[in-house]
Amino acid sequence: MSDKTDKTEQQRLSVFKTYKLYVGGKFPRSESGRVYEVTDSKGRWLANAPQSSRKDARDAVVAARKAFGGWSGATAYNRGQILYRVAEMLEGRKGQFVHEVADAEGLSKSKAAEQVEATIDRWVWYAGWTDKIAQVVGGGNPVAGPYFNLSSPEPTGVVVVLAPQESSFLGLVSVVAPVIATGNTAIVIASERSPLPALSLGEVLATSDVPGGVVNVLSGRTAEIAAPLAAHQDVNAIDLAGADDVLAKELEIAAADNLKRALRPQPVDDWSATPGTDRMTAFLETKTVWHPTGSLGASGSSY
Repeated sequence: MSDKTDKTEQQRLSVFKTYKLYVGGKFPRSESGRVYEVTDSKGRWLANAPQSSRKDARDAVVAARKAFGGWSGATAYNRGQILYRVAEMLEGRKGQFVHEVADAEGLSKSKAAEQVEATIDRWVWYAGWTDKIAQVVGGGNPVAGPYFNLSSPEPTGVVVVLAPQESSFLGLVSVVAPVIATGNTAIVIASERSPLPALSLGEVLATSDVPGGVVNVLSGRTAEIAAPLAAHQDVNAIDLAGADDVLAKELEIAAADNLKRALRPQPVDDWSATPGTDRMTAFLETKTVWHPTGSLGASGSSY
């Protein structure tokens, strides 16, 4: 009996994971049907990743725009709760991400675990900022006259994010989390060489409370996907973190057609360093409201 059992186990075929795009809360294959091979740091095959087309990029814009109203209109406190739930889900799937990051970046299991733990901590960090950033960059302005003058930050809209090419998970979350924490919706172009952690992040987002379309994940050739998105008239901003100098310049020129905000690539030596608020404020716009205070006399306001 044991010999038969051993023979059966030896004949069993592994179930390979099929990676898919994440668009509008669903998991489509690329519209073109194309895939490309993803290998580890030693050139060994890991998986076939979908190679996104221009149609996939346009579909992602439609999904992100549709989700923008509800996400930007949610309370900052509620967005923080939802982002914290994502961190909970990442914690529960830590082993999977350690394996994927180790393969993607050629790290030992212990080093990959450090990267994954730092990534989860980074997500929690941004979750805590959702209801605090307005107090840092907004407030009451002193003006000469009987007016209240209040400035408050508002999200820019649909933001395209070119994920860092080398830091497949920590760098990815470091550029995606600040975009959605402030109420924007995102279209993420995963690292071309190491897209698997980004595609797996889509699975986590789908099973958390993040509404479909808030984050859309595309994989494939970065330049091929980014070009139509940079020129798309319904995209409001673009983060060029994962672009080289030549591609970044081309995308900036394309983005200028409808005055998109463009965040230029900035060299990052250590993605685990405290990021500050720059990536949140990069995709916020300031709305200033004037309101009369009523008649002001010696005794002060009439209110």
